[in-house]
Amino acid sequence: MGTHVGTSGWSYDHWEHVLYPSGTPSRQRLGCYVQQFDTVELNASFYRWPRDASFASWRRRLPEGFVFSVKAPRGLTHGKRLYAPEAWIGRMTSAWHELGDRRGVLLVQLPPAMERDDARLAYFLDLLPEWMKVAVEFRHHSWHHDAVYELLEHHRAAYCIMSGADLPCVLRATAPFVYIRMHGPDHHHLYGGSYSEQDLHWWADRIAEWEAAGKEVFVYFNNDGGGNAVRNAHTLRSYLGNY
Repeated sequence: MGTHVGTSGWSYDHWEHVLYPSGTPSRQRLGCYVQQFDTVELNASFYRWPRDASFASWRRRLPEGFVFSVKAPRGLTHGKRLYAPEAWIGRMTSAWHELGDRRGVLLVQLPPAMERDDARLAYFLDLLPEWMKVAVEFRHHSWHHDAVYELLEHHRAAYCIMSGADLPCVLRATAPFVYIRMHGPDHHHLYGGSYSEQDLHWWADRIAEWEAAGKEVFVYFNNDGGGNAVRNAHTLRSYLGNY
């Protein structure tokens, strides 16, 4: 339980001198990352779902207590838009078994053009194993409705809370855990800018409220440019007293 703060991804060339020393080979970047954070959100899985052997390798390389969240593949979310998800669910479940006690949350990000379809979402959530934590990130405004929040609550799935340009920041907790994606404070461009100390203090207060309500909290910074995600994650952790 508690709160886990990390970043979306761990391997960026422009994080040299911020997270890892200059010249660090890409294969060694995860080792640098886990020395400073206890969780990460894998985003590369959105573009190409890794083999089970890769998940097993990550489990062996990650330290005890580290939690590894994974973004669902775009073939499922943006290609099929959750239609006929059985094959993908089989692959994701197999990978989740390989992660073992290092697994965190499966992030399911729906495309901006996908309008509300409660039946399709319910069918997908019904097929997921009960032991798999899942968070759903809605990008079309039609999904932001009480009936959708109730559907998520019924399946113990988290509504993904978002911070970013043109994204609604709805502070709704629909599961035993809270999932937050920090896409950057820039009002015009996603993934841009660095959060101010005032912004991060505000988020620390919200997280403390969820913790007091018994919620486990996952926070991932996605404003990777210039190492902003790393710096913001460190600052938020310091405000939460997690160092």
